[in-house]
This record gives sequence, structure tokens and C-alpha cells, in this order.
Amino acid sequence: MDARLNIIGSPVGAKFWKYIVSAAKVVSDSTLPAATQELVKIRASQINGCAGCLDMHTKDAAHAGETSTRLNLIAAWREAKVFTDAERAALELTEQGTRIADAAGGVTDDAWANAAKHYDEDQLAALVCLIAVIN
Repeated sequence: MDARLNIIGSPVGAKFWKYIVSAAKVVSDSTLPAATQELVKIRASQINGCAGCLDMHTKDAAHAGETSTRLNLIAAWREAKVFTDAERAALELTEQGTRIADAAGGVTDDAWANAAKHYDEDQLAALVCLIAVIN
């Protein structure tokens, strides 16, 4: 596959990429657990069908100590018993936030309330920002 555009090769693209990297750093420096951040990146990349993103984020997660079992079960997180309730809430929010155009009302109140049971305000902000950046 050939890239259509070298985004960082143009002044506009390079400047934009710099800000994306800065935004991602704000999230990575937050108190949202690193393992949750990786799960969110991978699930959004699965939904979006981005092979390059999946390759990068699964390698990053494995390097950070994520198990192959959990990595292999992210797409089936509802049935898999290897994720915590907090991780499940983050994955649900990720799916609804990534498929926002497909959902009649966007992120449901139930999904938000469930996430709010597991994450404080700063972590919720980091989660929403991460979902936005990865998409």
C-alpha cells in the first residue's frame, strides 16, 4: 500500500501532527491507567479498520506488559472475562464514541454513568480526549 500523502512532509501537516502529539501526551500523562489507554486505542483502531494503528498500538501494549490473551480478546470484550469492570466501561464508551455517527443519540446516559462509576472527572476527561484523538 502506498501512502497518498506524506502528512508530516507539508508545513500544515507537520504543525497539525505536532499538536496531535502534544494532545496525546496530555492524556498519557493523566491518571487514566496506561493499560486502559492502550485498550481504548486498540478498540477504536479495530472499529476504524486501521491496520497501521492496530499494528502500532498492539505492539505498544505488548511492550508495556499487556498479555496476548487480553490483546486477542479486545474485540470480544463483552464476552471475555479478562477485563475489569472499569476497562469494560472504558471500552463501551470507546465504542459509542467511535460509532457516534451510527448511534441515534451518541453516547448513552447509561454508558456515561457506568464510566463515571469507575473514573473520576479528570480520568473521564482524559478518556474522552483519548477517544477523540485516536479517532
